[in-house]
Amino acid sequence: MKRAVRVTVNGAPHARDVDVRSTLADFLREDLDLTGTHVGCEHGVCGACTVLLDGAPVRACLVLAVQVDGREITTIEGIAPGEGLHPVQEAFWAKHGLQCGYCTPGIIVSACAFLAEHPAPTHEEIREMLAGHLCRCTGYHFIVEAIAEAARTMAGGSTP
Repeated sequence: MKRAVRVTVNGAPHARDVDVRSTLADFLREDLDLTGTHVGCEHGVCGACTVLLDGAPVRACLVLAVQVDGREITTIEGIAPGEGLHPVQEAFWAKHGLQCGYCTPGIIVSACAFLAEHPAPTHEEIREMLAGHLCRCTGYHFIVEAIAEAARTMAGGSTP
């Protein structure tokens, strides 16, 4: 069974007929060809599929595509403002906050939402935010440093 869905993704309107059982992650990857949203555990545990739904981070593997009708989605592809990279992306690059990169899009999307609400977080607050993300390559140290650096940059401090 299919249902019509109208959604704004990364600022662009989209209208599609989607299977009522399709997840938001599948819709983004298969219907819109936005493959930056990674699917890891498919149970909402790893955080690799995190996107912003009306500005709030959600696990795209746990949301059905039909649930986003009339709403706004931001994926990793829509995080950067125009040309170049978002300060969080820049900081991940400069501070070596990634290795294989599989978890990185979800972490960056979450970090952007987190920094919008916590512009000057402590390392402990950053670690708490990261508790919903699994990274099998790093010890999280450089990820925490990257998010802290992005916060300083966004506040007008040093650049990565």
